Amino acid sequence: MQGNLVEPFLHLAHVNVARGENVVLHDINLSVNAGEHIAILGPNGCGKSTLIKTITCECYPVVHPEMKVRIFGRERWDLTELKKRLGVVSAELPGKQTLKTSGRDAVITGFFSSSTLWPNLLVTDSMRVHAEVVLRQIDAVGFAEKLVGEMSAGQQRRIMIGRALVGSAGMLLLDEPSNALDLAAQAELRGLMRRLAQQGTGIMLITHHIADIPPEIDRILMMREGRIVADGSKAELLTAERLSDLFKTEVQLSERDGFYHAW
Repeated sequence: MQGNLVEPFLHLAHVNVARGENVVLHDINLSVNAGEHIAILGPNGCGKSTLIKTITCECYPVVHPEMKVRIFGRERWDLTELKKRLGVVSAELPGKQTLKTSGRDAVITGFFSSSTLWPNLLVTDSMRVHAEVVLRQIDAVGFAEKLVGEMSAGQQRRIMIGRALVGSAGMLLLDEPSNALDLAAQAELRGLMRRLAQQGTGIMLITHHIADIPPEIDRILMMREGRIVADGSKAELLTAERLSDLFKTEVQLSERDGFYHAW
């Protein structure tokens, strides 16, 4: 590398992905640097979640000579190792075993990419110390002993973000993180994303809620029908005209304190 160029966290070139018989991602070309903040917008069914599953190697691209997938500078990964380095927070509720786990232990499971702390897993003192740092970082110390299944949706989402943070290499992938959250929990989530971004954590946010995009995110990617249709700055792409075209409906837009709101 030359000068101050940063090795991309992610590099995709000419990536097509099929689900069953249907190709759902078409010729995806995308580079994201480590520590970068980016939001990916698009209507339901546009391929946003499939893109995340491609990054986490849950979906595999169609193989052809021009296709490239490089994550953290590598083309091949042991999936268990990759899961430990990718901080992924999905819109889905925690699994059954995680619901029976305390918040503190659920955060620690991020070191092992496991659903709970199974008896065969060795938790070191350094892991516990780091987990306490993360619990403070996500403002979850007050309910760390509570079972995840007894938490509010907002508390669960914070614990899942903490779980993602302990093992990740400074990149969080958030897939529709405000789903099922009430207004207060949405505000808390957005505040947490702002703090993490300001502290240097890279954020890749998948959403169709414009209000979820914190001011610290300036790069916007737009997807429609499995294709990237725009990639640029917030000033360029977060306009009523561009959003109306993306979502195929008339959109009004306003901005307040760095957050955009659409209706």
